[in-house]
Amino acid sequence: MKNYCFLFFLLFFSFLSAEAQQIIYPSLKALVEERGDTVTTLRVERRTKNLIYAMGGADYRISVDENSGMSRYLRSRCYAVRVDTALYLNCKKMRYQRYRFGKWYAPALEVAGRVFFRAHPLGQEATRNILPVDATKLGGELGDAINASGLVDERVYYELDLESGKAVFVSKEYMHQLLAGQPALQDKLEEEQSEAADVIGKYLKQLK
Repeated sequence: MKNYCFLFFLLFFSFLSAEAQQIIYPSLKALVEERGDTVTTLRVERRTKNLIYAMGGADYRISVDENSGMSRYLRSRCYAVRVDTALYLNCKKMRYQRYRFGKWYAPALEVAGRVFFRAHPLGQEATRNILPVDATKLGGELGDAINASGLVDERVYYELDLESGKAVFVSKEYMHQLLAGQPALQDKLEEEQSEAADVIGKYLKQLK
């Protein structure tokens, strides 16, 4: 009987713990301080390529079924959402230089006390090692937009500055700085030919 009671309480508290993993953060300050509101009804959906092509924006849509008010809050005002161990940043709140990322949520990586998020490349710095070698590079803001439009399937990493809220592109040069004290990884990084998320992400996960 005691074993059954123990199992019941274990399952009960496991259920409560699972619910507590859905947390919404209203601001950058709240995210940094880990001061959010616990909810239990979030739906996280990966957006289709067709939607991203047609409307732009980030990879994930987060909403609440049959609660349009909460869904609007998540879309427009919420800063970040944590679901289990996964963190998502609202790209509507993010800026890279003069560029906007658009709507919806980007997946984030938390490592070594820093936050990085995976989003589409913006501007010539972020696209320089992503565009095909035979692609025509156009200058200016319009040229940046045209160049980036051909990269809707590509992703790069940005760091979220936890003080200013600004996004910093994680280039090879910046990644090299982050790997200070890890010369073997720095040497391996120098051999890479791309700054795409799949490449840079391997090194971000090894930060200390």
